[in-house]
Order: sequence, then structure tokens, then C-alpha cells
Amino acid sequence: MTNILLTISYDGTDFCGWQRQDKPTENKTNVVRTVQGVIENALNKMLKVHVDLQGSGRTDSGVHAKAQAANFVSPYDNIPEENYVRALNGFLPNDIRIMDAKKVPDNFSSRFNATSRTYRYFIHTVTVPEAKDTRYVWCIPFKPDVDLLNGMCKCLNGELDCATFRAAGDQSVSTHRYIDSAHFWYEGGTLVFEIEANAFLWKMVRSITGTLINLARENKTADDFKKIVESHDRSNAGVTAPPQGLFLYQVKFDGIRRHV
Repeated sequence: MTNILLTISYDGTDFCGWQRQDKPTENKTNVVRTVQGVIENALNKMLKVHVDLQGSGRTDSGVHAKAQAANFVSPYDNIPEENYVRALNGFLPNDIRIMDAKKVPDNFSSRFNATSRTYRYFIHTVTVPEAKDTRYVWCIPFKPDVDLLNGMCKCLNGELDCATFRAAGDQSVSTHRYIDSAHFWYEGGTLVFEIEANAFLWKMVRSITGTLINLARENKTADDFKKIVESHDRSNAGVTAPPQGLFLYQVKFDGIRRHV
């Protein structure tokens, strides 16, 4: 048996999130379409046996990934790593692509060995985006001040109680997360928000994004955002930004392992 780590890119528009919502033995008639489920089906066709695919984290319905990480145990030792890329892409739909496959130690876990996850959120400002871009950006009718936004982001650093950005239904044991960095920049007419942390609460990135954009719209200050963060009260935060602008951009395994 061989432990294989996949790097996966997907367009989340037509998926009900990452996590499989059925069991392999269940009737498949009314199964919702998930990224994990579709890839496991492709693995089943390739290997002729069911294997469980473990992701580094879950993405919600409509959220995309440039580089999701997921591993599984193959029952075969003699399949070259590169063959997994070619074979799986032959079985997968065009909205999922396997970008890389490599052998990892038997005890490796894409979830528990990950030291940080990086997300990017893309916001189209002022003008109407081209039709091909509407699946991947949040469109807003004004152009936020990037310096104002980055001033607010300064308090998103180090270990924080992120309860303010915790969605109802989140089942995390702790609301503490370690944020390595958070900042905005413009790429043409698109505003990009990048945040890296050891892990995230459910809908946390979208909640932070929506709150920051709302404060920028109202020309609020960094102190205003700091008070919202320190309130630990979701009712003080802004709207949850829509899912289509969010991408899981990178998963790292070589940093400092911090508690979740």
C-alpha cells in the first residue's frame, strides 16, 4: 500500500462543497455532488476498490480551490506517481483537475500535518466584470481604499479568539486560531484579500471579508474593526461575503504546527 498526496484544483460553482455527504454503501440515486465524492468515484474506477480521500480542510458550496491537498492510501505499490495525475484526470469532469500526485510517508495526513492554509478572496470593484469572471468574484459598486483595509488587517495577527467570525452551526472545539498574515492589494480593477492561518472556523474568511468591506464602505477606522474583533460577538460583524470569490490557494506542511 502507498500513501498518495494529491494537489487538486476545482471550480466549486456546481458542487455542494468539498465533503462527501453520503456513505460509499448508500443508494446513489439522490446523492449531492461534492468534490470529495466525485474524486473518490474516479479513484474507484481507476483502482477498482473504494478508498477514502482525506482533504486538508472543507470548502463550502460555491467555493473554489487552486491547490487543495488531499491524501489516500492506494492498495498498489507499483503505480508511478505521475500515472495518478493522468489516469484520474481522464475519469474526472473538467471542473476538477489533479495538478500533482506524490508518495508521502504512511503516517502522513493532509489534514493533521498541514501547518497553514492560505485563502484568497477576489472582489471586482466599480465596473461590470466580463461574463467569464462572474463565477469567481464578488462584485461591489465602489472601490475601497486599500490602505484603510490594510490598516484594519493589522489586528489580524498572531493567536486570536475569532468567535466574532464564527458562523452559526460551527462545531469547532475552540474559536482560537493563529493568523500568520492578512492583507489586500489591487490587480487592475480586482481587489484581492489574502489570509493565511493554521486553520479557519466555518465561513470565517467570508465573514472577515464581508465585515472589512462593509467598514471600508462606511469609511470606518482600524479601531472600529479592532473593537468588533475583540467583542467576540458575531452580531457585531458584517455580512458574510458570497462564496464565489473565495479560493483555497495553498496548503503548507513545512511550517510550525500550531493547535487548532
